[in-house]
Amino acid sequence: MSLPVADVALAAVSPSPTPSETETPTVPSLRDAQESATNAAGWVEENWSTWLAIGLRVLLIVVIAAVLRVVVRRAITKLIERMARTGDAVDGSGLGGLLVNAERRRQRSAAIGSVLRSVASFLIMGTAALMVLGTFQINLAPLLASAGVAGVAIGFGARNLVTDFLSGVFMILEDQYGVGDTIDAGVASGEVIEVGLRVTKLRGDNGEIWYVRNGEVKRIGNLSQGWATANVDVTVRSDEDLDRVKATLDEVAEKMNKEEPWNELLWSPVEVLGLDSVLLDSMVVRVSAKTMPGKSLSVERELRWRIKRAFDAAGIRIVGGATAPEDPEPGPDPAASVAPPSAYASSVSPQSVAASPLTPPSTTK
Repeated sequence: MSLPVADVALAAVSPSPTPSETETPTVPSLRDAQESATNAAGWVEENWSTWLAIGLRVLLIVVIAAVLRVVVRRAITKLIERMARTGDAVDGSGLGGLLVNAERRRQRSAAIGSVLRSVASFLIMGTAALMVLGTFQINLAPLLASAGVAGVAIGFGARNLVTDFLSGVFMILEDQYGVGDTIDAGVASGEVIEVGLRVTKLRGDNGEIWYVRNGEVKRIGNLSQGWATANVDVTVRSDEDLDRVKATLDEVAEKMNKEEPWNELLWSPVEVLGLDSVLLDSMVVRVSAKTMPGKSLSVERELRWRIKRAFDAAGIRIVGGATAPEDPEPGPDPAASVAPPSAYASSVSPQSVAASPLTPPSTTK
C-alpha cells in the first residue's frame, strides 16, 4: 500500500528525534545524595575555622570602633562643657574679658561640639570600614586611588565651598563673633543673626539681611566685644574761663556716673581729658568714657544733651555748626547811581519827550 506523496514529503522534512529526547531523566540515587552531602560537609569542615576567624575579626573591629566612638564623643562633650565654664568665669571678671552672654556661649559650644563629634565619628567609622574590607581580602589600593582622584576633583570643583566651610569652622573655634554682635565684615556690616559653617547672616541698619560667605571675609571688626569709647568734643569761645568750663563738665560727669541706667552702661567714669585743640576764636575740650559694647552712641548723645543744658545754665557759649556770614565790604550805594529827578529835567528837553512819548528818558552821567 503506497503512502500519499504529501505524507512522504512531510516525513522527509520533519527531524527525527534525538536519543537525548527519547531518554527519560535520571533520578539521583541515594548513593549520589550521600556523596554530595559528604563533600559539602567536608568543605564546611575545612573552611569553618577561616569563616569563624573572619567573623570574629569583623565583630571585634565593629565593637572597638563603636566603643571608641562613644568614648571620644563623651570626651569632646566634657571638654566643651569645661571650656564653657572656664569662659564664664573669665567673662565675669569685667573689662578684661569678652562680653559673651550665656545664650551665645551655649550656641558656640553646641556648634563646636557638633563639628568635633562629626569629624571624630567620620574618622573612626571610616577607618573601621576599611579594616573590615581588608579582612575580607579585598584589595583596597584601587578603592583608595579612586577615592583620592574623586577627592581631588571635588576639591577643585568645590574649592569655594571648602574654603567657606573651613573659614566658618575657624571663626566658630576662635569666637570671632556670635549671634547678637555688631560686626563690620568689609563686604557688609550689621548685627549677626545667624552663624553657619558656610554663610553668616547680617541684618543691616535699614533692616536688610546680608548673606556673607565665610570665605569672602578678609577682616572682621567686632563692635560688640571688649568695650567701646564715647568721645564728645565741646567747642567753646576762646575767651571763656577754662576753670569754669572744667568745673561745669566735672559736675555733669559726676551726676551721670551716679544716675541709672547710665551707671550700668559706663564701664569707667566720665573724664574731662582737657583741651584737644586751641584756635583763634574757639577751644575744643574733649570728654571721654568707656562704655559697654554698642552703647557708645547712646552715651555720647546723653552727654551732649547734659553738657548743653549745663552750659546754658552757666552762661557758657558753645561754638559750633555753620558760622554766621561776615558783613559784606562797604561798596557804592545803589541809590547813588540813580539820578535825582532834577537831573532828568535838566537833561531831557520837552521837545524830545513830545517827539517820542513811549521812549524812556535817557540819563547822562
